[in-house]
Amino acid sequence: MDEKFLLKYFPELTAEQLEQYRLLKDLYAYWNQQINVISRKDIDALYERHILHSLGIAKVMQFLPGEHVLDVGTGGGFPGIPLAVMFLETNFHLVDSIGKKIKVVQEVAKGAGLNNVQATHARAEQIPGKFDFVVSRAVTQLKDFYPWVKDKFNKSSGNQLPNGILYLKGGDLKQEIAESGLAVQQFNLKDYFDEEFFETKKVIYVKV
Repeated sequence: MDEKFLLKYFPELTAEQLEQYRLLKDLYAYWNQQINVISRKDIDALYERHILHSLGIAKVMQFLPGEHVLDVGTGGGFPGIPLAVMFLETNFHLVDSIGKKIKVVQEVAKGAGLNNVQATHARAEQIPGKFDFVVSRAVTQLKDFYPWVKDKFNKSSGNQLPNGILYLKGGDLKQEIAESGLAVQQFNLKDYFDEEFFETKKVIYVKV
């Protein structure tokens, strides 16, 4: 599976973007040997389990030029890095509390020529400024995640969905959503992607 696999779902990708996605495979293969941020078996499935999974958010939200997106608990750069390639005119701020992971994010962003990515070793609560959207991938339960970011949003909104959280999660989320007390909208990634991996994967949208 290579970067051209992404054209199946995103036929509008430019040659430049495809080259950047191709570079991600090489960059993660290299940096993962230095600092383990992706499981060894998942490196071989990088496009499906990490890049395409991250781009599930792009199936439900088209970020606009000039918008600011905060990726909380980004780990090795997911979903922020793949989204930054998809939306080159949107500003992405990737944060994680583990410094060595941010080192990988910074090197991958630099190697892929991404000028719209900022990466910071910090907790979400420590990040100043306001954002249009917060994205994340299964960092913790929604009831715990929401207080970290609830005060991080711009009041004005110009996108198809009002400013809010776009959260990648999997499995049966009824109890987690109920415990959070939040009004959410669920998008099933199996409606967008054919691969079995996405059968139970979802994007959870929370309006703030």
